[in-house]
Amino acid sequence: MSELHFRKAAASDLPAIVVLLADDVLGQARESGAVSEAYRAAFDAIAVQPGNDVFVGEVDGEVVATAQMTLIPNLSLNGSLRAQIEGVRVASSQRGQGAGEALIRWLIERAREAGVGLVQLTSNKERGDAIRFYERLGFAASHEGFKLYLETSE
Repeated sequence: MSELHFRKAAASDLPAIVVLLADDVLGQARESGAVSEAYRAAFDAIAVQPGNDVFVGEVDGEVVATAQMTLIPNLSLNGSLRAQIEGVRVASSQRGQGAGEALIRWLIERAREAGVGLVQLTSNKERGDAIRFYERLGFAASHEGFKLYLETSE
């Protein structure tokens, strides 16, 4: 694999990010794969919120990985700062070559530099390979997660 480089995402990366979000079995069913006004509005809202960033990984100028990391001030754990990692995706052409591990380790280092005391993430129970991947990187399935999907007017 050519050298992998990580950086904060720019609005011009949105088409590649949306393609990555749709590039798996679950994503195919819930992501459009095309940039919509809703994706643009979400990206713009993230961009102006301090401590909330989308990152991309590039190989030879092509976006091949993405993730969002949000820093959350927290009262528990003695007022520690948490990092929530979401939307982790690696292009199917790059899976199994170390891009995902490099991305997660890079994000953990950014969190450490920000003074984070706990990095957390969730993974859909149907993503067995992803769960094993996160466990291999030291994450523990220590909590039971809950989601409540709300109907929207869109």
